[in-house]
Amino acid sequence: MNKTKANISTQAVRGRDLWAFMFVAWVMALAASLGALFIGEVMGQTPCILCWYQRIFMFSLAFVLGLACFKAEPGAAKYGLVLAVPGLVAAGWHVLLFYGVVSEAIAPCTQGISCTDAEMTIRGIPLPLLSLLTFTAIAALMMRIALLKENS
Repeated sequence: MNKTKANISTQAVRGRDLWAFMFVAWVMALAASLGALFIGEVMGQTPCILCWYQRIFMFSLAFVLGLACFKAEPGAAKYGLVLAVPGLVAAGWHVLLFYGVVSEAIAPCTQGISCTDAEMTIRGIPLPLLSLLTFTAIAALMMRIALLKENS
């Protein structure tokens, strides 16, 4: 009988952990989305093509993860991962352009400010790097949720 209570208690804790991880990922996606809107609409910076790709994935993440939190659906982690990984790739390419690892001659940016412009920073931290870190953290949380769900 005690073993059954322990299993139920362990499952309840895992369920709360799954929801907490999903909630943290949603807050990060929402903050990044609101930040991107602020930079574009309030500060007036026109996003480059790579920024648009990252926005598409981040805005979608904010929506999907918000629904997952509302419905307490840890299975949505796989959808979050499907959105986070391509965003991570776009952000990674953007970081390589920003730091000059990849030549700007092959940059897809034809509108807005340059991908390597000094205006692409907040308090000295490059926006592409912030995007990369956010996508990486969200992808890590989605993988953690998937592993916890698989092991339960």
